[in-house]
Amino acid sequence: MGETNNSYLPGLKACKAEVDGQILTITINRPEVLNALNPEAHHELSRVFDAFSEDNNLRVAIITGTGNRGFCVGSDLKSKVNIDNPLTQSVAEKPPTGFAGLCARFDLYKPVIAAVNGAAIGGGMEIVLACDLAVAAEHAVFSLPEPRVGLASLGGGGGLARIVRQIPMKQAMRLILTCEQITAREALEMGLINEVVPAGEEL
Repeated sequence: MGETNNSYLPGLKACKAEVDGQILTITINRPEVLNALNPEAHHELSRVFDAFSEDNNLRVAIITGTGNRGFCVGSDLKSKVNIDNPLTQSVAEKPPTGFAGLCARFDLYKPVIAAVNGAAIGGGMEIVLACDLAVAAEHAVFSLPEPRVGLASLGGGGGLARIVRQIPMKQAMRLILTCEQITAREALEMGLINEVVPAGEEL
């Protein structure tokens, strides 16, 4: 294995970026909210994926979450841009590259692997759908619960557009319309992920 660089990009708070040889591991680092993403996290992740795209020394990226409970449970609904603070007033909720800086990024030619270490809910599942490969721990769960709050996975995540292309239509509609939460084994059977492994072995 190559040398590990724990500070691939300076100034990251909501995520970590570590290089080992030609592999970049991106870890969402907000375990106190099960790695839900706030505006700062979206923009940090976009910056990391920008650097990955432009770095000729890197060939593959892996995205995962801190801890073993949440890969990413979507948007941090309690986090709002503070319009009274001039430092954040002009910060959009999401960058042009979409949810997690990845889901609306259509010019990335390098593979991205999701290492799902826990719950992949809402936007977290959309990250999985945006990745080229996905490996999940046995205890991981998946769902698109947006309809429960009157929303749909259409915007920066594009989950609805992707899921109907990746699994059979009836299975996709089951998840979209019922908001059902499925296990890693069920996700594997549907074709949402590539492999299920014991907890801790997804990386």
